[in-house]
Amino acid sequence: MRISSFAALLFVAVLGWQLVPADSSAQEYGDADRGSPGDAMIQAYLKREAAKLDARFADDLVSAEEWKAKRKQYLDEYYYMLGLAPLPEKTPLRPVVTGTLKRDGYVVENLHYQSRPGLYVTGNLYRPAEAKPGEKLPAVFYVCGHSGRGRNGNKVAYQSHGIWFARHGYVCLVVDSLQLGEIAATHHGTYRLDRWWWHARGYTPAGVEAWNGIRGIDYLTSRDDVDPKRIAVTGISGGGAATFWIAAADERVAVAVPVSGMADLESYVGNRVINGHCDCMFLYNTFRWPWTRIAGLVAPRPMLFVNSDNDAIFPMDANERITSRLERLYSHHESSDRFDTVVSVGGHAYRRDIRRAAYRFVNAHLKGDAREVSDSEVDIVSEGNNPGAYPISPEDLRVFPTDADLPRDELNTKIDETFVPIARPQLPDIAGFDAWKKMQLAEFRRVSFGCFPADIPPATKLGDVDSSTERMLSEDGIEFRLRFAEATPCTSVRIAVLSEDTAGTSPGWAGSDVADQAIVYCEPRGIGATRWTAKNPPNYVERSHVLLGRTVDAGRIRDVIAAAKYLASSSRLGGKDGKLKIEVVGHGKSSLIAAYAAVLDDAIVAAHVYDPPPTHMDNAAPRLLNVLRVCDVPTALGLIAPRTLRIAGDFEKFSDTTRLYEAAEAERGLNIAPPAPPAP
Repeated sequence: MRISSFAALLFVAVLGWQLVPADSSAQEYGDADRGSPGDAMIQAYLKREAAKLDARFADDLVSAEEWKAKRKQYLDEYYYMLGLAPLPEKTPLRPVVTGTLKRDGYVVENLHYQSRPGLYVTGNLYRPAEAKPGEKLPAVFYVCGHSGRGRNGNKVAYQSHGIWFARHGYVCLVVDSLQLGEIAATHHGTYRLDRWWWHARGYTPAGVEAWNGIRGIDYLTSRDDVDPKRIAVTGISGGGAATFWIAAADERVAVAVPVSGMADLESYVGNRVINGHCDCMFLYNTFRWPWTRIAGLVAPRPMLFVNSDNDAIFPMDANERITSRLERLYSHHESSDRFDTVVSVGGHAYRRDIRRAAYRFVNAHLKGDAREVSDSEVDIVSEGNNPGAYPISPEDLRVFPTDADLPRDELNTKIDETFVPIARPQLPDIAGFDAWKKMQLAEFRRVSFGCFPADIPPATKLGDVDSSTERMLSEDGIEFRLRFAEATPCTSVRIAVLSEDTAGTSPGWAGSDVADQAIVYCEPRGIGATRWTAKNPPNYVERSHVLLGRTVDAGRIRDVIAAAKYLASSSRLGGKDGKLKIEVVGHGKSSLIAAYAAVLDDAIVAAHVYDPPPTHMDNAAPRLLNVLRVCDVPTALGLIAPRTLRIAGDFEKFSDTTRLYEAAEAERGLNIAPPAPPAP
C-alpha cells in the first residue's frame, strides 16, 4: 500500500510536485483496432487532440485571482455540459419514508424523493440511534458504484458505509444510481443502445446523477438533524465520478472524497480507456475543457483523491497527472493542506486502507478529528457477484417492497426523452430575419461547432490517388478524398457528399442539370478509403469525439467546407481566386452533412437535399453535439436562406423551412418536392 498520512487537521501531507510526460507509463485499454484503413489516422487524431485539451489546464494555473474571475463562466459552462443549463426548477421533493429499521447503534430510513416530478431517487438514510434533541449532525451523501443488486438497488452493496457513518455520529444518505436502482433505467445510450440523439440533445446520465445529488443535498439540509454547513459526498467508481459531478456543481458540499472516479483525456481517449466506461462517467465536453478542470471546481474545498495502483479503468499514469495538476491548483489557492491523495495497492475495489483514509478525511474536515480510524472493517459487504452475508438483508432495504409498490408515474425509465428539452425557437418575421439568423448561427458555432476555427481554411492537396482522385487534408492528420467526374473548365462546381453506402460510386441524385457545371464527389473522413472500425459496444470513435467537444459528423461537415474553399479556386477546373461557384448535394444523412456545410459557409451558393431525415431524433440524421438545444432540421435548413435550397422530401415536415424562406423574402429560392420514386 502507498498512502499519504494526515499529520493533523490543519495540515495534510501531499505528494511532491511532479510533472508526468504524456506518454509516461501510458496504460492502454485493449489492442488498437487495425482492421480498417482509417483506424490509425483517427486514433492518432483523437490522441493528439486529447493531449492538446489536457495541456490547457496550464491556463488554470496562472493565479488564484484569474481562476476566481473565471469561476462563474466555468460553472455556467459546466452546467451546460451536464445538460443542466438553465438550471432546472427545484420542484417539491415530496420525500416519503416507506420503512424504518432499528439496529445496534443506528437507525435506517428507507425513503424516496423526486428530484423532478416523476424522477424518483430511492435510498437508505442511516442515522445514529441516539441523538441529542436539537443537535445538528454532519452528513454524508453517498453515491453508489456499478454493483448490480437487481430489484434491491445497488445501494444495498454499500450499506456498510452508511452503518459506519451513522455509528460515528453522521447522517448518511446512500442513494441508488439511475441504472442500477430499484427503478432501473439506463446508462448505456451511446455505449450500447445506439441512442445517438443523446448527443444531439446534450443528454448524459451524468447530468441526472448530478441533479439527483443536488436534490439529495436539498433533502439533507431540510432535515432538523443535519448541519447544512457540514456535508460530504463520497463514492467509488461510478459513485466516484458522481462525487465529482455533485461536488463541482454544488458548493454546499464541504468535503469531497472521490474513489476511483476520474482519469483524464489522454487516458480516456488517447489510450482508449473510455472503452471500459459507460455513459454516466462523462459529460459532453462542449467547451473543450481539460478534464481535470471538473475536479478543479471543487477547490479550495477539502478533497481526498483516491485511486488504486492496478486499476485498469483509472490507470496510474492518469492518476499521477491529475494529482500533479490539482496539487498546483490548490497551492495557488493557498489550500495545499486541503488536498490529499491516496494510492492503494490492488485493483478496482475498496480495501481497508481506502476506507480508513476516507473515513479519517471526512472526520478531520467535518468534525475536527484527525485520529486514525481503527474500526473501518466492521459490517463489510464483500464486493463481486457473491457478496456473502449482508449486515442488513437487501430485501429489508427496499424502498418499494414489492413490484406493485413501484410508482406508476415514474419517468426514470424514459428520463432521457425529457431531461434536456428540445429547443423550439420562435421564428422571425421579415424585419427580424437577419438578426435572428445571426443569433442562431452564433449559438450553433458556440455549442455544436465550437471546435471549428473562426475561418475554416481550404483543404490542402496531399497528392493524387489516380487520374481522377485527389487525397486531401482538411485539418492536422485528417485525410479525405475528392473524385472528379470530369476535369474540364467550368463556371460552377457541385460537390456530391457521399456516405459509406455510396462511397466509390457516382449516384444518380448527384447529377447536375446545369450547363457548364462540374461534379466532384467528396468522401469525407471515415468514408471509403479512410473508413475506420466501428464496434457496438463500445463505439470508441464516436464517444471519444464528444469528450473532445466535437462529433464525427461535425468533422465531415468541416471536410465539405474545406473542400468547397479548395474547389472554388481549383486550377483543375479552371478556377482562379475563388471565382468558381460552389453547390452541395447529398442523399439521406449525407444530404444534411452537405446542408450544414452551406449553413456555416455562406460562400456555398446552393444546397440540394434529397430524402433528408426531418429530425435529429432520427438516428439516420447526422450526429451533432447539442444541435437540438439550438433547433431541429427544418429550422437549420432555413438558415441557408436567401440562397438556393432544394429539398426532396415531405413538404409538411419542412413547413418551418418554408416560413423562414418567406421571412427572408426568398421564396423563389426554395423548392420542396416529393422524392423521386425508386428506379424500377
